[in-house]
Amino acid sequence: MSRRHLRLVAVALATLLFAACDSAPPGVYREQLFAFGTLVDISLYGVEPQAARQAVAAVDALFQQQNRDWHAWQRGELDSLNQAIAAGKSFRPDASVVQLVRLGQRFERLSHGLFNPAIGHLLKLWGFQKDEPGPEPPDPAAVKHWLRAAPSTLQLQIDEGRISSSNPAVKLDFGGFAKGYSVASAVELLSRRGIHNLIVNAGGDLCLRGRHGDRPWRIGIRAPDGNGVLASLDLEGAACVFTSGDYERYFVYQGKRYAHILDPRTGEPARGVHSVTVVADDAALADAAATALFVAGVPDWRQIARDMSVREVLLMDAAGVAHVTATLKPLVHFQHPPAAIETVQLDNPPRP
Repeated sequence: MSRRHLRLVAVALATLLFAACDSAPPGVYREQLFAFGTLVDISLYGVEPQAARQAVAAVDALFQQQNRDWHAWQRGELDSLNQAIAAGKSFRPDASVVQLVRLGQRFERLSHGLFNPAIGHLLKLWGFQKDEPGPEPPDPAAVKHWLRAAPSTLQLQIDEGRISSSNPAVKLDFGGFAKGYSVASAVELLSRRGIHNLIVNAGGDLCLRGRHGDRPWRIGIRAPDGNGVLASLDLEGAACVFTSGDYERYFVYQGKRYAHILDPRTGEPARGVHSVTVVADDAALADAAATALFVAGVPDWRQIARDMSVREVLLMDAAGVAHVTATLKPLVHFQHPPAAIETVQLDNPPRP
């Protein structure tokens, strides 16, 4: 990432909210879509309204097709693949599903299994494969059974586009990184149409390009507890920013909150971290790494960040301490200072 782009990564703090007003300012075409269970806010600068409408319609069609193909618990390509795996059969899905499987395998390897897209059955046990999560934790015996089965994307074989697995417990769920892949594909689509000043913001996870006319894009940064604004930043150039937080999807049972980010090592929700934000050139990597670092927690996230080759990270732990990589510290401006700020060096090379 260039020095110019490093200035952009000050956004890496917590879940992002696009801070435009309800009515777009002059020069900006803004439209909202609904995909992947969230609002997607698309803002284009300097584009004729008709061309902007056509471009956004193309993005919407792309999103709807991806949502159908990749949905983890509704009929589609991914569901058909999961049913075939459970039955011990092979299946030839759409090429985009094959690509996501390959990416999932790569991210699982890099994260040493902390990011595992094969945990669909575990997510279902916890009630996170439905629109309203919960309502209560699963039977511990069912979780132990899942742990013994130890499903992994690395147990998948891809042969000329057909996918199979020797482990019927593998159930793919691309929710941990498909949004990043999709946002990146939308930015690529818009760029091919000659649009280079834009934001594609999917529920706070976004990629931005260019400028808002004669000034940078302005975005607000949501507080790690999900309430209020932590900071605001003016950004320009190119940046993709993705956050995982324990306030995004959760349920409360007998006074205890259970968040949707599960640790494949324990079968339980990961704890000790409120949010992790990652900035990377690769949007899907940023999306996956945010989850992996959340699961790694305060003791281990630095090494996992090195192994996943991400350098721009802010982790807010459960005690309210901000762990900020050294490249970010001078660029971050908190409106509400955290309990403490720890500067983290990520200069060491990845492990062999």
